[in-house]
Amino acid sequence: MSLRYDLHCHSLISDGFLSPEALVARAVEKGVDVLALTDHDCTAGLGRARAAAGEGLRLVNGVEISARWAERELHIVGLGIDPEQADLAQGLAAQRGRRRERAEEMGRRLLKLGVADAYEGVVAYGAESLGRGHFVQFLVAQGHAKDNAQVFKRFIGKGCTGYVPGQWMSLEQAVSLIRGAGGLPVLAHPGRYKFSNGKLKALIGEFAELGGAGVELAYPNQQAGEAERLGRVCQELKLAGSAGSDFHGPMPWTELGRVRPLPAGVEPVWERLNGR
Repeated sequence: MSLRYDLHCHSLISDGFLSPEALVARAVEKGVDVLALTDHDCTAGLGRARAAAGEGLRLVNGVEISARWAERELHIVGLGIDPEQADLAQGLAAQRGRRRERAEEMGRRLLKLGVADAYEGVVAYGAESLGRGHFVQFLVAQGHAKDNAQVFKRFIGKGCTGYVPGQWMSLEQAVSLIRGAGGLPVLAHPGRYKFSNGKLKALIGEFAELGGAGVELAYPNQQAGEAERLGRVCQELKLAGSAGSDFHGPMPWTELGRVRPLPAGVEPVWERLNGR
């Protein structure tokens, strides 16, 4: 009997909607056998998730690091990391500090648009790692916008008054931190970066040279044929394939454990975890 893997999800420690304990309980309910909790730039939920998992679920220590490449933001999932490793812990702490500074500036800019106490409002959610998703929650809850799309269009999308770019570490730094902590770096949801096929292949090639281990080939809302096309690239570069729901909360388009099979011939990244 094959196991069901979900190696990319989030809790309210970053921008998810469920506590680590509730996330684990839902994963068990949905039949997940192996789960990686990959909060943004933060590992604070891993201990709680592991305690909740008990014997019914294998929990993989994970994180999702925001990085930059070619002036664009990328997300690198780290699987099987040691969350206590000093360089990783320091690097993630610095990243969360930059997130907080960005959130403060977003709050100041939103005040110019008549939105009071936005920074205080997002801090009140209690997340360890602040992101634009928290501003989406706040602005919708306060009636400033009707949905996520309107928040980005009117307030915090690129070109809007409330937009503040993230100051992320380099791709090389992200891969190095994950490797230094004993983990496997995985390029998350490659189709969402809106690169041309040539540029995406160049990114994956550089990622492999830096020490990348795999590429997420199964995730929600992929373009038709993407997994198979990138699967061939992975085989050429000897990269593994990963699968994850990128679950943040109950939504029609995503659910824990609801991931497609990897393309034929691609090595699953979980075969490289070796008990991590």
